[in-house]
Amino acid sequence: MGRAFEYRKARKMARWSAMSTTFTKIGKEISMSVKAGGSDPNTNSRLRAAMQNARSANMPKANVEAAIKKATDKDASNYEEVNYEGYGPNGVAIFIETATDNTTRTVANMRTIFNKGGGSIGTSGSLDFVFERKANFTVKNTGINVEELELELIDAGLEEIEADAEEIFIVTRFADFGAMQKALEGKGFEILSAEKVRTPLSTVEVTPEQREAIDKMVEKFEEDDDVQQVFTNMA
Repeated sequence: MGRAFEYRKARKMARWSAMSTTFTKIGKEISMSVKAGGSDPNTNSRLRAAMQNARSANMPKANVEAAIKKATDKDASNYEEVNYEGYGPNGVAIFIETATDNTTRTVANMRTIFNKGGGSIGTSGSLDFVFERKANFTVKNTGINVEELELELIDAGLEEIEADAEEIFIVTRFADFGAMQKALEGKGFEILSAEKVRTPLSTVEVTPEQREAIDKMVEKFEEDDDVQQVFTNMA
């Protein structure tokens, strides 16, 4: 199977591990989506994607509706998307995406976690050569011919497609997120998740002890309320 598929499999169970944390992160994404494109998912593709991820995470419908309603309030928090980059033990690159209403608090928290974990925070853009941006979609496998689907999705930016008995996993260029979302919706697929990710161009081999140290650092980042996603180039 392809590298992106294997990377996705490795991250699938580790990401969004705590339900309360998951709902907070998705709630922020819903809020930012509404602020950017309005509260109607029929005309706001980013909001539709956030709602699809909410369903995949078993987030109650009432929570989703509450998040949308809250975001339309003029007094609702305005979240800024800020990225932080650095290195952990053994030179493993760590890229953190945040959504924050207080950048001073967030950068202090990120720096503290890096320092306590034996790493160091870097400058913006320092990891541009380590990761590439991709868009990943997971749809329900209804028994469709995957080879035929592959041909049909090329014009929407398809780069990689893999399938098992339950799901079809699709990788596109980051810039083709909207085109692929529209193509899948047009074909009637049930989109289980839609995410924009950073896939490592190369990976760093680590020992079990080093892996444990990196995992602990990543866990600390993911526990922070401002953090949305964390990516590493650890093999």
